[in-house]
Amino acid sequence: MAKRKTRSLNIPAKYPDRADRMILGDGCIFSTDCRKTGLNNNILVVGGSGSGKTVSIVEPFLLESFSRSIVCSVTKRGIVNKFIPLLQNRGYKILDLDFVHPSRGNVCFDPLDYINSFADISFLSQSIISGTRRNHNPDPYWDESAASLLNALIAETLMLKDDPTFADVLETIDSLSISSRYDELVTTDLDEKFKFLESKDPLNYASSNWRTFSNLPVKTAGCVFSTLHSIIDSTFTPELRVMLRMRKRLRFEQLANEKTALFITSSPVNPSINSFISLFYAQLFKELFDYAENQPDGKLPVPVHLIADDFATGCPVPLFDQYISILREKQISVTLLIQSETQLASLYGDGPATTIRNNCDTYVYMGSNDLATAQNISVRANVPLKDILEMPIGSQILFRHGSKPHYGQRYNTFANAEYQNVLREYEKRVAKEFRFRQRVRSGQKANPENDDANRRHTAFLQEIFIRIPSEKSFVGSVSAEEPDLLAQLFEE
Repeated sequence: MAKRKTRSLNIPAKYPDRADRMILGDGCIFSTDCRKTGLNNNILVVGGSGSGKTVSIVEPFLLESFSRSIVCSVTKRGIVNKFIPLLQNRGYKILDLDFVHPSRGNVCFDPLDYINSFADISFLSQSIISGTRRNHNPDPYWDESAASLLNALIAETLMLKDDPTFADVLETIDSLSISSRYDELVTTDLDEKFKFLESKDPLNYASSNWRTFSNLPVKTAGCVFSTLHSIIDSTFTPELRVMLRMRKRLRFEQLANEKTALFITSSPVNPSINSFISLFYAQLFKELFDYAENQPDGKLPVPVHLIADDFATGCPVPLFDQYISILREKQISVTLLIQSETQLASLYGDGPATTIRNNCDTYVYMGSNDLATAQNISVRANVPLKDILEMPIGSQILFRHGSKPHYGQRYNTFANAEYQNVLREYEKRVAKEFRFRQRVRSGQKANPENDDANRRHTAFLQEIFIRIPSEKSFVGSVSAEEPDLLAQLFEE
């Protein structure tokens, strides 16, 4: 029976060359050539925590990559360190974008680098605003007004700054102060700049958006600015602001022109950066799609595949349900790893989640405690719900469009000879680094101050510490001619 199911999936017995392949289970190896298979290369992997999605799907994917460009999102830093040497030996350019510790990476992402039109400014603003909104806002006025204000500030920065970065936009937002005139309209410290821009071109984009804000009553304007400021504060952490000042910036066209591996490190326990990462993905798809549109054949010169681990745990990627419908024709594909279909629907909504599922010609189900997902799999596989809920650990069901379901075991990555070599070299490097750290610490006493977590915490406190002057220093700094200032100071 297993042999018949294998034939129904058209699984080749062996590959004479080292072409890119998909390994999706024990004995389930497929070509990535869409012309041969007639299918897209989008893969949806569903499995509960600990079901083996990373080790059985992500790591074999990296093992079988030889010519395609890779964008690999990870929360486990070990994968990056494990596979960089292998991919470098295959001629890959390695880009390391670390959103958790930006200084650990070798590139940074600045959204202003991809602004080529006023429409791009609007797209960027909408992506930032919507990226923090998981649920539909019953009153979209505040978000739309905040996006319009952000349009004005981005355009003003681009028009007046040399070599502008998004850090410049953030500084403008941080320094913006609002007050009211006698007629209760808004006045700010940026009014003169926008008057200057208006004198050059009365209909310019920056001034047009600024007038929408500056003509508001001061209380309404304050609420709009507060909405924008709260979104900016929650999205752009101090670490991300440092990254925006890094010199080497990411260029998406590199992925399309030469085989490149871009690793994106995010945090599973720090959701504050999720909306910025969502913005990154939005611009990634948009830029790659636009770049393909400008090619003679409408396709990327080098295929690009995105692997998104824990795809449904962050913020929704703007317009992703629309992009996934048209990725194949541009030679772009995705592997999405989620814990359940319910998780995907809760992030994107029922309609977009269905669109995302329907545009993945390959679906790997590795078991889940989610009843709704199990019911869908039961109907799709035409087996009793009880059998789906009682699937043994390590088993999976593979669906390929146009083929019968394949019931089998997840791929045993540890039995792969090439993976064994990768793992052996990685463990040697880890052991060497461990011995080095032990030598460094050999002269230190065992006390809480030498603990890594405590040391990082202490270093952070020292970095941000500002010494508050003593009462005597306050007294000594106030002149005798200003007695009320001292009283006012201590009253406050």
